[in-house]
Amino acid sequence: MMRRRSTSWMWAEACQMLARTERLQQRFFEVENGSTSTGPGWQAPVDIFENGRELVVWVALPGVAPESIQVSLHGNTLSISGFRSLRVEPRPALIRRLEIPHGRLERHIDLPATGYVLEACDAVHGCMRLCLRGS
Repeated sequence: MMRRRSTSWMWAEACQMLARTERLQQRFFEVENGSTSTGPGWQAPVDIFENGRELVVWVALPGVAPESIQVSLHGNTLSISGFRSLRVEPRPALIRRLEIPHGRLERHIDLPATGYVLEACDAVHGCMRLCLRGS
């Protein structure tokens, strides 16, 4: 009888873990609901690291051409926008799944304080790395 309870507990834990994983995967690219054709269609996820007077922001931008990305800094708000085109197969194909977002993207990030200057910006493996130095 004890073995059956421990198996049920393990199964329940596994199901909860799968549900949490599914929620995280769905949140990886938050799609804006109710957006117009000119408004942003999705938000790129970010990681932000603070190191003394420097902030390093990593932005996940798979398939987004670096030349289509605009970065601006106004006060303590960092804004990133761009566009990812929908990849089209050269010949007719049945679409089985579309999970990578496409269309206009826009992300506004409130920084911890004002007085940052964008010091470096580069693309690394589908991500953009932004280095901001405090003044």
